[in-house]
Parts: sequence; C-alpha cells; structure tokens
Amino acid sequence: MSTKKVWFVTGASKGLGLTLVKRLLNEGYRVAATSRTAEALKKEVGSSTNFLALKTDVANEKSVQDAIAKTLATFGGIDVVVNNAGYGQLGTLEESTDKEARENFDANVFGLLNVIRNVMPHMRNKKSGHIINISSIAGFLGAFPGWGIYNATKFAVAGLTEALSAEAKSLGIAATIVYPGYFKTNFLLKGSLRFAQNPIAEYKEARELDRAHVEDIPGNQPGDPEKAALAFIQLAEQKNPPLHLFMGSDSIGMANNKLEILKGEISAHDALSRSTDFLK
Repeated sequence: MSTKKVWFVTGASKGLGLTLVKRLLNEGYRVAATSRTAEALKKEVGSSTNFLALKTDVANEKSVQDAIAKTLATFGGIDVVVNNAGYGQLGTLEESTDKEARENFDANVFGLLNVIRNVMPHMRNKKSGHIINISSIAGFLGAFPGWGIYNATKFAVAGLTEALSAEAKSLGIAATIVYPGYFKTNFLLKGSLRFAQNPIAEYKEARELDRAHVEDIPGNQPGDPEKAALAFIQLAEQKNPPLHLFMGSDSIGMANNKLEILKGEISAHDALSRSTDFLK
C-alpha cells in the first residue's frame, strides 16, 4: 500500500486542476478528481489504479456525498482536498441578474462548502488533513471593474477558510487559501468565463476590461501551470502550511500594492477611526 497522500481535487477537467491531477499521478499519488463530465476527464488523464474520475456537481450536496464516499471506498482515506471548481462571472453589479449572481455563488462558494462539510467527519476522525481552497488575487484585491460578483465569491472563500483554519487547527487539520494570479490556462476561454446577459455600454471601464480578458490577456499570462502544480505538492508536504499563499509574482505584486494602500488609509484616518470609542 502506498504511503503517499490521497488527494481529492474538484474542477479537474481543465486549467490548474487538470495540470495538478496529471502531476500528482506522475509523482505516484492517489487522486480522486471531480468534473461534471467524468468521461472527458478520463480521456484527458487516462486510466490508472491510482486515479478515480468522478462525475460530480459540487453544488449538489448528494453528488458531493457520493463522490467522497466513493473516494473513501476506493483509496481508504483522503489526506488533501483541493477545492478548485468554479468559474468567472463578469458583469457590473447593476448588470448582474439575481440568477447570474446566485449561480456563481453556488459553484464557487456553496460547492466548496459542500465538500468541506462532507469531508470533515473523515478528517476529524483521523485527526489529520489539509484543505486547500482556491480563491484568486481577486479574492484579496477587488478593484476589477465588472468582476464584482466573482470577486465577492472569492472574498467569501478567503473568509470562510480563515474561520475553518481557526476551527480545525486543534483537530490536526490545516487550511490554506491560495490566491493565484494569471496562469496560462483556459480559464479565460469559453466555459470558464460567463458574461452578463444585459451589458450596459456606459460602464466603459468594465467594457475595456472585458475586451482585455478576451483579446489581450489570453496567451500572455505570466504564470506557468506546471510550476503551480509543483507548488501545490510542496505546500501539501509542509509540516506547518501557511494559511495564505499568494501564487505568482503578479499576485504578490497586487497584494503588496493593496497592503500599502490599506496602511496609508489606516494611518491617514486614525483619528476619525478612534473617535468612535467611549471616552476613558
């Protein structure tokens, strides 16, 4: 029996998820991977006794329960979870319909919660495990016009993962938020991005960013998905993994810029902020 960790990866049919699954199998790990189309996943990855392809809708709790049960029955355990499933919803807040917003939260947030809720009993029982939740630099820096709903889902991922870390640390379970920047994957291609059905032309900044994500950025992303896969493995093998990991030099740069802005605003308005305290 292999002593290597068992990984459970959602959203594995393309992008960083698919690259990670292939690398894990090459390194001898056992991997359960989910997709809405298991056959396409099998075609991409191939067959192996170390690989379990699972047709799963993460927004459906019963589907998630079945996927985790099949993984436990096949491999006897789950050591590392990577919640990667999700998609980008574009559109300004005014343009975004209730349906568009809720569907993005269902996939990006509630799907992740379904996985956590159903894998935690197993990890609690064995008092070990590592849950890696994929946010985005857009889950730390929200100043992307036309990305408000997607940003909100990724901020939610970061917030709930911080709480999970505090809740599960004494149980021997680690939690990490990964904030990727732009990686050269198919995330910006059809199927991973959805545009608002009723765009409003007056939002010129959002329209320009829409255009850039279709015409300029694809193919020019600085991040190498193969190196990201290796970084995920190194992260999971650390004895004391971090709660926050900014992945990619662009992600680090944007995060540092926001931190400088926050420091400046806190300092500039210190007196106003403190004026709300009861007088001592």
